[in-house]
Amino acid sequence: MGSTYKLIELVGTSDQSWEDAAKTAIQTAGESLKDLRVAEVTKLDLTIENGKVTSFRTRLSVSFKYVK
Repeated sequence: MGSTYKLIELVGTSDQSWEDAAKTAIQTAGESLKDLRVAEVTKLDLTIENGKVTSFRTRLSVSFKYVK
């Protein structure tokens, strides 16, 4: 029998790296969503202040199992 999954979009931030930003988003979402399955990175960007990178942002499309 098949399964159904819901997709949501998350944005994580970090002052260290895009990878840390993704981990932050998943860890935070995992506190309230159950059965997270797959995350796809859809966009990477960063913020710049005074010519220096101040934060990394990772946008993710995340699926989790839909339960009736």
